[in-house]
Amino acid sequence: MDTIFALATAPGRAGVSVVRISGPLAAVCAQRLCGDLPDPRRAATRALRDETGEVIDHALVLYFCAPASFTGEDVVEFQIHGSIAIVRAVLKSLANTGVARAAEAGEFTRRALENNRLDLAQVEGLSDLINAETEGQRKQSMRVFSGALGARVDGWRRDLIRAASLIEATIDFADEDVPVDVTPEVSALLAAVRADLEMEIEGSKIAERVRQGFEIAIVGPPNAGKSTLLNMLAGREAAITSEIAGTTRDVIEVRMDINGIPVTFLDTAGIRDSADIVEKIGIDRAVTRAEAADLRVLIDAQALEGVVAAFPEDIVLRGKVDQDDGKPGGISGKTGFGIDRLIGDISKALSTRMQEIGVATHERHRVAMLRARDELGAAMEILALGPEQYDIASEELRSASRALETLVGRIDVENLLDEIFSSFCIGK
Repeated sequence: MDTIFALATAPGRAGVSVVRISGPLAAVCAQRLCGDLPDPRRAATRALRDETGEVIDHALVLYFCAPASFTGEDVVEFQIHGSIAIVRAVLKSLANTGVARAAEAGEFTRRALENNRLDLAQVEGLSDLINAETEGQRKQSMRVFSGALGARVDGWRRDLIRAASLIEATIDFADEDVPVDVTPEVSALLAAVRADLEMEIEGSKIAERVRQGFEIAIVGPPNAGKSTLLNMLAGREAAITSEIAGTTRDVIEVRMDINGIPVTFLDTAGIRDSADIVEKIGIDRAVTRAEAADLRVLIDAQALEGVVAAFPEDIVLRGKVDQDDGKPGGISGKTGFGIDRLIGDISKALSTRMQEIGVATHERHRVAMLRARDELGAAMEILALGPEQYDIASEELRSASRALETLVGRIDVENLLDEIFSSFCIGK
């Protein structure tokens, strides 16, 4: 493999920047700038010099010998002062050594995968961790990055291998007297794995919402104070407000963090009968997004009857209570009355859903688990037909195992790698 280098921290001026070198000639490349390297995994300061011998900067240098590094290769890191000019000069000098090239997007992490330092699910967890904006997203992505999904897959595969070995033994000794009927044990193993998969598939839906953000639709008739409420929640003028009914024509989205949970509030067009073609399009969009939202805040819900179906988890409020007596159950985006209670109700509702969260976080994970579940279901049906069909059941088990292996990138994922790593920054 080529030896590669890149800036591993964010570009731009900073207190400290990190330049990473990885590959078989990492030590040789680094020595061209800093002379002798410190002992592996021990930091030491060195002067970095360009090809003319001029000092570029004084850096903290770390040396990691393969395989005890992030990529599984020899790695050297320079911690330098975060000047744009210094970073540029260091990268230029590394390129001028002639023994290393600039890294491509995600190439360091891809090498970690290829050298079995990470599985594919951990790679996706790392990407999510880098992009995490809320505490909930950080915790979830850290679970995946730490190998929680890979550990679950290994447990499922062990049970399937045990079940397959029992079936294979029955097939191999079909002409002899086998003293033990393996069907009960095999059936129990398959049923347990399938039940686990069902739970994880359901949990993955919640996990994906945490990764992408829960959608909360604010729904109500025109001029009910929905846009004013959105602006109060956002702390800025995200939506146009006026006393004219039907001001909001499209769905306005605002991302927020509620107690560590990522949410996107949707301000929708007022629901009413309208002859205005543009407004009618906005109303249709409002109804569609409201039906698809994870949670809905219904303002003056009596005006929505027959148009928007009620869900048990809906939060129902009276709008513009600043204009009436301010009784409980109301809210005002103008004065802020009821805002704290609304945020508390939303946080409680979403926290309850997150109790069922799984470790699988991507649609790709769910598709692989669905395939494995269906293959197991087929294997259980065939198993019930008797020993004459065990060879077919065995093949279904192998298919289920292969589906699970795609979760962690052991097989059949080459076409996914370029897409996954393209989302990484250059230095990762």
